[in-house]
Amino acid sequence: MTLQIIIVLLLTFVIHLISTLSYSVRIVGTRTRKIAVSFALFNIMVLISRTSNSFQAPLLAKWVENNINLNIDPGTYEIRLILLATTIATIFGALLIPTFQRVLSKAVMNFSIHKSIPKLILHSFTKTGINQLRNEISIPDKGNFTLNSETKFPLKIFIFNIIAVAILSVGVLSSLYAGFITPELRTTASSMSAIVNGFATILMFVIIDPNLSILTDEVVEGKFTESEFRRTIRFMVLARLIGTVLAQFLLVPFAHFIAFAAKVI
Repeated sequence: MTLQIIIVLLLTFVIHLISTLSYSVRIVGTRTRKIAVSFALFNIMVLISRTSNSFQAPLLAKWVENNINLNIDPGTYEIRLILLATTIATIFGALLIPTFQRVLSKAVMNFSIHKSIPKLILHSFTKTGINQLRNEISIPDKGNFTLNSETKFPLKIFIFNIIAVAILSVGVLSSLYAGFITPELRTTASSMSAIVNGFATILMFVIIDPNLSILTDEVVEGKFTESEFRRTIRFMVLARLIGTVLAQFLLVPFAHFIAFAAKVI
C-alpha cells in the first residue's frame, strides 16, 4: 500500500466522520434553541472536511496516473479499502454523537458569552474549557441504538438517504477507477464524477435536507417531540451506514457506466 493511499484513507475517515457528526447539529439546535449559531460553529469542522476533500482527490488522481504510466492495473483492493474507511468513520461518528452534541451545546452557550470564534477557541484550551470538555464526554447509552418509535419515519426519505450517501461515497472513486478501464479517456472519466454526484446532490438538497429542516422547526415549535426527533436522526445515521456499504457494490458498475459514457459523449 502506497503512502498516497494511506493519506487518502486518513482524509476519507476525517471527511465521513464529520459528515456523520453533522446530523447531531440539528439536535443541538433544538436543545439550545440556537439553530443558526449551532450551524455556524459546526462550519469550522466543515472547513476541515472540505480542506481534507481538496487534498484527497489530487492524491487519488496521482495514484491513478502513476499506475497507468507503469501499465499496472491495481484492481479494486485499495479503492474498496477507502470505501471501508467511510463505513468505519460512520460507525465512529455514530458512537461519538452523544459526546459531540454535548460539547457543541456547551460551545453554543459559551459563544453567547464570548461572541467571538477566536475567543471561544482560546477558551477551550484553558483549564476551565478542558474541564468542561472532559465533563461532557459520554459513553453512548443503549437507548441510542433503539429505532422503535410510534412515529412513522418516512420510508422514502430513509431510502433516498441510502442512495444519496452511496452515490456520493463512490462517485469520485468510480470515475477514477474508470480511468483504468479506459486509460486513453481517463481525464474525461474523472471529470464525470460531478455528473454522477449531481443526482445525489439533488436528492440531498431537494428532498432530504428540507424534510429534516421542517422536522427541526417543528421541534422548536413544539409540534414534534425531541425524543422522536432523536430517533429520526438515528434512522438517518443508519441510512448513512447502509449507504456506505452499498457503495461497495456500486463501485465497479458505476466505473463501467462512466467508462462507457466517456466513450460516447
